[in-house]
Amino acid sequence: MSVRGDLPAIPVTPTLLRNWPLPPTGSGKLERGTVLVIGGSRKTPGAVLLAGTAALRAGAGRLTLAVAESTAVALAVAVPEAGVIGLPETSSGSVRSTAHEALQPELEAADAVLIGPGLDDPDETAQLLRNLSGKGRIREDQAIVLDAYALGILKQLLPDIQPWAGHLILTPNPTELGLLLGRDPEDIRNDVAEVSGMYHAVVSCQGVIAQSRNTDPPETGSTTCWEITTGSGGLGTSGSGDVLAGTIAGLRARGTTDAQAACWGSHLHAAAGDRLASRKGSPGYLARELADELPPLVMELNT
Repeated sequence: MSVRGDLPAIPVTPTLLRNWPLPPTGSGKLERGTVLVIGGSRKTPGAVLLAGTAALRAGAGRLTLAVAESTAVALAVAVPEAGVIGLPETSSGSVRSTAHEALQPELEAADAVLIGPGLDDPDETAQLLRNLSGKGRIREDQAIVLDAYALGILKQLLPDIQPWAGHLILTPNPTELGLLLGRDPEDIRNDVAEVSGMYHAVVSCQGVIAQSRNTDPPETGSTTCWEITTGSGGLGTSGSGDVLAGTIAGLRARGTTDAQAACWGSHLHAAAGDRLASRKGSPGYLARELADELPPLVMELNT
């Protein structure tokens, strides 16, 4: 898979981000926004922990984690800063599709909803997304961030997720990018742009971010593309994608646009990897260590 295509890309540099500052933090946690993370099967509750911690480290003010009921108490102890909701689960510990019934109050309160980290049953996940995307379940200023299993089954749900058009941020890895396309990726920049247009979403994958204006027929120049200019190979480690998705959700809850959250979040994630690599070596650092690097990076770039 080629990294560069013929679609021009704007380099995401510290100068660009300093000229695109994050919203003020305000005086209270609710002014910094609320993030709801939905995922966490019995086997993989750590994915939600990683994403939720990253959302807080990115500056979100309030966090709710919604996970399989059997893991809820342990997760509440592990992340005392979060509210935790136990969701109905299958006999094997996967989150059931009927979980949306327990989520409505938190859905209404959330500024950004991240779905996917730690989900592990494709059929239950697909039906859960259908249930969550029902009419009236999101506000116009609310973002839906999809990651992991929520991306693997998304192509079959295109008609069902139309209410999310213009509210979506997708964070696929290259394998998930292929599933979203329905074919093997060939050129990441053009492929990310294609997925952005297909799903009416901002997409971040492998340091490429794309946002398409939806025109029919597609117009030349209807896609804006950015490319991260930093990043260590050590980011290819278990849980790193959960941290990226959580970082983007946390920034979006603070009041950024979708594209700003994706560009800032992708840069912060890559820069955090660089800092860890310089101290610990690459590979070898852990995804859980990335989140601790976020606040000083934000402070440096947002002053």
